[in-house]
Amino acid sequence: MTRRVEDGSSPAGGLGSGGAVRAAGRRLRGRVAGAVHLPGDEGYDAARAPLFDTIDPWPAVVVEARSEGDVRAAVGVAAGHGVPLAVQATGHGTHVPCDGGVLLRTAAMDAVQVDPVARVARVGPGACWGRVIEAAAVYGLAPLAGSSPDVGVTGYTLGGGVGWLARRYGFAADSVVRARVVTADGRLAEVDGGRHGDLFWALRGGGGNFGVVTSLSFRLYPVRRVYAGAVYFPAARAAELLARYREWVGSAPDGLSTAVLVRRLPDAPEIPAVVRGRRAVVLKVLSTGAPGRAERALRPLRAVAGAALHDGLERVPFAEAAMGGTRSAHVEFAHDLPDALVEVLAGAVDDGDSPVSAVEVRHWGGAMARPGAGAGPVGHRAAPLSVTLDERVPELVAAVRPHVTGGSFLNFLSDPARTASAYAADDWLRLARVKREWDPGNVFRGNLNIPPAVEPAGEPAVAAG
Repeated sequence: MTRRVEDGSSPAGGLGSGGAVRAAGRRLRGRVAGAVHLPGDEGYDAARAPLFDTIDPWPAVVVEARSEGDVRAAVGVAAGHGVPLAVQATGHGTHVPCDGGVLLRTAAMDAVQVDPVARVARVGPGACWGRVIEAAAVYGLAPLAGSSPDVGVTGYTLGGGVGWLARRYGFAADSVVRARVVTADGRLAEVDGGRHGDLFWALRGGGGNFGVVTSLSFRLYPVRRVYAGAVYFPAARAAELLARYREWVGSAPDGLSTAVLVRRLPDAPEIPAVVRGRRAVVLKVLSTGAPGRAERALRPLRAVAGAALHDGLERVPFAEAAMGGTRSAHVEFAHDLPDALVEVLAGAVDDGDSPVSAVEVRHWGGAMARPGAGAGPVGHRAAPLSVTLDERVPELVAAVRPHVTGGSFLNFLSDPARTASAYAADDWLRLARVKREWDPGNVFRGNLNIPPAVEPAGEPAVAAG
């Protein structure tokens, strides 16, 4: 981080009046329970920092909220001065710098409550998946969590949320039953299937575009143990395994989630010694069923991949099934894996100094493709496969592009210009109308933004609520 400003404005010119927002931030110090940081304060640089260094944000004020009242106060400052508000719990998914605006940090609001009878968890906006998994496991339940326990629950879920239980139970967004939301005008809205239906629909996949969720309730599922882990095969079998995988996915049971990676493995202690520092084809597996049933389903893949270099599949508690994720990911959807795409992916990772360290093909479908009535706007549900690449290698992204749909998934997006590609066209239009109703001034724009629909001439304004 090398830039430095003292007036609360962006180094590139800023948004709104930095001085006025800074003054409003000072007044917050007497009104909120959490800390307030202004440019020049000792804690400002640490408070403004995102998880990754892909952006360098310079907000006019950072509010570390400890209560709903703190959230409402921060929203009021942003709305009152016409500057953007960005919400950051863990920093995952923060791709737009909130220069000159209000950065609202919610990590301290991390309450987790589990109702084992209703099989519902209720969490604050700062909760991470690790705490929810731990609290639910006591009752033999599991949430539709992400690949890492350190991922924030609310941002992940509002963006759709695809985890290793998704083929069995659907997207995390589809399991949301209730939310408490601070809206752009500072009000509190209780939102569920019977109250504010359009907002409830939009929240479940539309990201943080419609308000600050201060409480999120979602269903839990009866999963105690899973058969999970990774099997490593020789890199030379990459093309054969990928070609077989494209045929095999059509018959895979919903309770079996898989991905195939071609990967250059690091020379690190957590990697099995036999493949440490080498290229390999990795088959990642999580099954909610019995190991024998999973192995019968996996038999065609094992047959074409040959003898495993290392087999790490085992029956473990769900909380111990650490499946991992990709830090710099460019995700595309595909309806098939034609030979040309298989060739690109199988040869993408070499033993030299190539910047490509991994590519992944993952099977989606299952319950994700069968949403219930009234499900939210999570897009591209029908696509059976995703292709994950390192976004820092544009040549590889370009080579894959002719073979994919052009659609994206909000949780995996880093380019704000592609936000619309995460949705079906009709859903995008409906999201823009809901945005116009609940946030016509686009206060919540420090995100992968959905702009409010332009009001047609002669049409009366639509009031929220």
